[in-house]
Amino acid sequence: MTQMIAHYQIADYARFRTAFDADAEDRGNSGLSLLQLWRENDTSVWALYQVADATRATAYLQGAAGVFNTQAGVSATEFHLVETA
Repeated sequence: MTQMIAHYQIADYARFRTAFDADAEDRGNSGLSLLQLWRENDTSVWALYQVADATRATAYLQGAAGVFNTQAGVSATEFHLVETA
């Protein structure tokens, strides 16, 4: 089972959350299903995704996610694909 741990550095949580919720369909079409979202503080959010297709998910992160990042006020991202051990 492949999962992805994502870290988003953001400017404003309310702006991020609005854009994040609006992006759910695009993430889903890219093989990502949200399992958990954590707010560390006002500028740091973590997400855990189930990954149905790592190739599609990676393509989304390298392309279309750029639009989301701009709309959500994301200044930096970090993604890790992990598998259950």
